[in-house]
Amino acid sequence: MRGILLFRTPWFEHTHKVGIANIAPKRRFSMKISTPVFKLKHQAKLLARKSKLPLHKALDIVAQTEGFRAWSHLMAAGSVSPPSSSVFGKLEPGVFVLVAARPGQGKTLLGLGCAVEAVKAGGSAFHFTLEDSENVVHSRLLSVGSDWKEVRERMTVDTSDGICADYIIEQAGGMDFGTVIVIDYLQLLDQRRVHSDLATQLQALRSFALATGSIIVALSQVDRSFPASGRPFPALADVRLPNPVDLTLFTKACFLQNGEAALHSLA
Repeated sequence: MRGILLFRTPWFEHTHKVGIANIAPKRRFSMKISTPVFKLKHQAKLLARKSKLPLHKALDIVAQTEGFRAWSHLMAAGSVSPPSSSVFGKLEPGVFVLVAARPGQGKTLLGLGCAVEAVKAGGSAFHFTLEDSENVVHSRLLSVGSDWKEVRERMTVDTSDGICADYIIEQAGGMDFGTVIVIDYLQLLDQRRVHSDLATQLQALRSFALATGSIIVALSQVDRSFPASGRPFPALADVRLPNPVDLTLFTKACFLQNGEAALHSLA
């Protein structure tokens, strides 16, 4: 990999989905979260399944056990914004970007932040998620200094169970040059057997980005063994995949760790 661009920050709060912080003064809150947010989210999913509740209702219930009014209140507490504008400024039309990190490092906020930056610049954006409900995505927008009311005219949040490369291409086809497409997250694209294998989907997405001038940002998990490596950032070899895939299909890769972001050119 070449062309590393490192964004450093002077402080970092380890909160799920809140990772790479800006250089503003650290926010202070009297309320603390006793359990990592990704574990709370898992609890909510189990509760929703067991009690046959909508996920957003279960998330609110779990948040209330932590002393918060609702899940959006919990997510806003201690939230900080990633350097989305800095990263977005390095993403030219037609780029296919991998954003990879362990849970809690800021992948989702970085992706959402890039979508918001595109809207602020007069463009359009899509956020395709197989991970979050629409209400949760709306609450996360607060953490990147935005609000759903401000972006909904030019940003689409899609939580369909059928999300895959073909679905994304169908929904985003015909959009403006430079449209930002965020996919949350990579490992879920081929979880249904009716979808093509992940390698085929990545090739289709890369071709679509090049043909349309879209900016596609795919979020990815990193293997749990990475923290023990002692390295400052993950690498392509640390990306957790169920089956081998040629990750050089991506044209750039951004790795997040402990409040820092490293952007590499792959092609």
